[in-house]
Amino acid sequence: MLIDLSDFLSHEDKRLNLSAELEMDSFQAGRVSYPIADKTPVRLDITGIGGKKIKISAAFDVTLMMPCDRCLEEVRQTIHIDTSKEVNLSETGEDRKEAEDEVEELDGTSFDVERFAYGEILLDLPMKVLCREACKGLCSKCGKNLNRGSCDCDTASLDPRMAKALEVFNSFKEV
Repeated sequence: MLIDLSDFLSHEDKRLNLSAELEMDSFQAGRVSYPIADKTPVRLDITGIGGKKIKISAAFDVTLMMPCDRCLEEVRQTIHIDTSKEVNLSETGEDRKEAEDEVEELDGTSFDVERFAYGEILLDLPMKVLCREACKGLCSKCGKNLNRGSCDCDTASLDPRMAKALEVFNSFKEV
């Protein structure tokens, strides 16, 4: 959804409250795509604060289906966005790049709600997703999900730097 912000250039105290539906069905982060299980409309509050500056406040929730980082089971991860930013409409795109405060969702006076929501979700993606705090993960030998039961693999892991010492001890056992 595109919103024309040109009215805010001439009216200092103009205010606009609206709700916009997100059109995306999945969230693409690099090479990974996460299906969107649930989403709420983006509630926007746009206020002119004078001097060709506007304040954009937004709030919405999105639930992504993400894999657990340990066992790869699908997890419902809800991300709550509640943000606010000020935008100077008198600055050009080049001025915003130089100030390192580029607003990618703004093209001239058109505000793209989808691009704004995408950027906010990207900033709030969790670093680690777990199906539960005590997730046991996958067996490093056979790949079985250890949350569903144990496997018969030998899980003794030895420090490779001590391999020669282990060989010496094992040679004495055989004698």
